[in-house]
Amino acid sequence: MSTTAPELNYIDCHSPHFTAMSDQIWNLAELRYEEFASAKLHIETLEAAGFRVTRGVADIPTAFVAEAGNGGPVIGILGEYDALSGLSQEAGALTCKPSSEISNGNGHGCGHHLLGTAAHLAAAAVKEHLERSGQPGTVRFYGCPAEEGGSGKTFMARAGLFDDLDAALTWHPSVYTGVISGTSLANIQAYFRFRGKAAHAANSPHLGRSALDAAELMNVGVNFLREHMLPDARVHYAMTDTGGLSPNVVQPNAEVLYLVRAPRNDQATELFERVKNVARGAALMTDCQLEVVFDKACSSILQNSVLNQLMDKHLQALGAPDFDADEIALASAFQQQTLTDEDIESASRSLAQAWRDPKPLFDHIDLYQPGKEGQLYGSTDVGDVSWVTPTAQCYTACYAFGTPFHSWQLVAQGKSSLAHKGMLLAARTLAGSAIELFSAPETLAQAKAELLERRGGKPYVCPIPDDVALPFRR
Repeated sequence: MSTTAPELNYIDCHSPHFTAMSDQIWNLAELRYEEFASAKLHIETLEAAGFRVTRGVADIPTAFVAEAGNGGPVIGILGEYDALSGLSQEAGALTCKPSSEISNGNGHGCGHHLLGTAAHLAAAAVKEHLERSGQPGTVRFYGCPAEEGGSGKTFMARAGLFDDLDAALTWHPSVYTGVISGTSLANIQAYFRFRGKAAHAANSPHLGRSALDAAELMNVGVNFLREHMLPDARVHYAMTDTGGLSPNVVQPNAEVLYLVRAPRNDQATELFERVKNVARGAALMTDCQLEVVFDKACSSILQNSVLNQLMDKHLQALGAPDFDADEIALASAFQQQTLTDEDIESASRSLAQAWRDPKPLFDHIDLYQPGKEGQLYGSTDVGDVSWVTPTAQCYTACYAFGTPFHSWQLVAQGKSSLAHKGMLLAARTLAGSAIELFSAPETLAQAKAELLERRGGKPYVCPIPDDVALPFRR
């Protein structure tokens, strides 16, 4: 198998334009379905580069599709640009310190400003290749909002936006570099809203029905459920409405948001039904009314070894970023001053060599090994795309080794030059992989055959029912 890197010298992958774009999105740090400024920035830049853009796809104002070229094959590149609440952080600071540039309190604790920008750059490179070579084919950049807690791609998959793709490619910023070979957890998220009856908590508590009691009893019941669910399953919750601030009032309203995860869609559905039964019991015990509002869901990832090997070939050929002394010093400061041994050990679970020698920056590329797929305990709506079309994704090192996802330390490093180097490696990997696929019909056929085999003859069924409204419309 050849490991020659694709010729992309006509693309200035070190252009300050794309560094500035990731910085602009970093400064916006917009939450799910609120990414209006970020989507606008991507759209305007893509249109200026000659892409045909369709806005508001799947009835989502911040989702779009940008297309270039003509005919087949059709290769999709997935981009994200949303953020997380409560993770505003001063760039480069070695202590937890809210950013002076961000007014909304949000932060890029998963690096989606880098993710979307590298995918954007890769799509631009592929467009340039198609024009210069005269080769038939279409490249699509998918502007995907709300990966964090919104399952934007799942709603987009429900609308059929990926149905005619021959393959999809994406990546994710990380603390190490390599093709993602594990499968994610499927999940379901829903609001549990309890309605009781207000009363004076001292004079007439017998007249009240506490919705807050119901929510608390539900949480206790679900905690007892944890012993009796699959070891790889996960259940998380957040109290989103405790009913008020006055303890001398029996609280008439309460709401708790639950996120249920399991390795397979059917397992997540079964566990979700058990969680609903706990909620029903809590409502009965407190004589309250219960409303369950389905919010979103996403499928587990179906790995595709054919595409994974192709992406690994390009990643290995390009090689790891050449981090300079200043970048190593910055990563070392974050690792030594802000991270624990447990953080580093957690990042090293499947990387034995890295744990034996935990350098500040992951300076090589983890070799992809077909058939050695592990269980990843996070979830992603990329999973739904992977059920519809062959999909591959990689990690590239953008942060000090051991930096946890969804942490202030990750946000603090998100505008650094080391993060941008990882971003540019990802862009080149995505572009090279896509360009090869345009002239490899046999590879695409093998990838599609593998997808059908992994689906076991079953069609993709969106885990979000047709009657569930988009979250931003609720």
